[in-house]
Amino acid sequence: MRILIVDDERPARDKLRRLLAQEADVTALAEARDGVEALEEVAAFKPDVAFLDIQMPEISGIELAASLPAPAPLIVFATAFDQYAIKAFDANAIDYLLKPYDQARLQRALERVRLRLRAPHSVPAFDSGHAVRQLLISERGVTRVIKVDQLQWLETADNYVVLHTGAEAPLMRQTLAGLLDKLGPGFVRCHRRAAVQLNWIERVIALDKGDCELVLRGGARVPCSRQYRAGVIEKLS
Repeated sequence: MRILIVDDERPARDKLRRLLAQEADVTALAEARDGVEALEEVAAFKPDVAFLDIQMPEISGIELAASLPAPAPLIVFATAFDQYAIKAFDANAIDYLLKPYDQARLQRALERVRLRLRAPHSVPAFDSGHAVRQLLISERGVTRVIKVDQLQWLETADNYVVLHTGAEAPLMRQTLAGLLDKLGPGFVRCHRRAAVQLNWIERVIALDKGDCELVLRGGARVPCSRQYRAGVIEKLS
């Protein structure tokens, strides 16, 4: 198993690493100190399992889990606070380790992980229908949470994507194609530089040469080129 440890406290990471290193089928370990590092590690390290602390600066473990793109690693929460257990299991977590735990308790959690890895389709994976529910945006050392259902449309800007919510338009360093893969079928490309969330579309206005304009709830107008018009109409019907 490839395991990612996410915890803002170094002693907690060290303890979990020591315990996991004693398991013969743990083949690789990686660490992250917060949610931003964790997302980078998930993309680069591709863990089978992520052990997440819940109370961390800026982004909680629950928020981080909701931000993982599919296919997401299996999730085990490890925390000193028992009040989050219901939220954790609502999120289809494999287990909930209450600190301080010992090797025996960790092994029970790992057995549940092994069962899931051997039968990956027996229980729904933690991917919320194969799409993330929120995005994490880092700006000047501050990480913001943008709920996906607030996104009206997306627009490319050099190496970034502008996230139009109606109230604001933060930048995310990502390609439009890569972001659409994370967001799932609720979004559709409408222009080589733009995409829209389907349930925000209120009207489609025909323009010259086969182009059209999408009018969204709230009044925003998004270009839709002839190349993508038929696909948008099909998704709306």
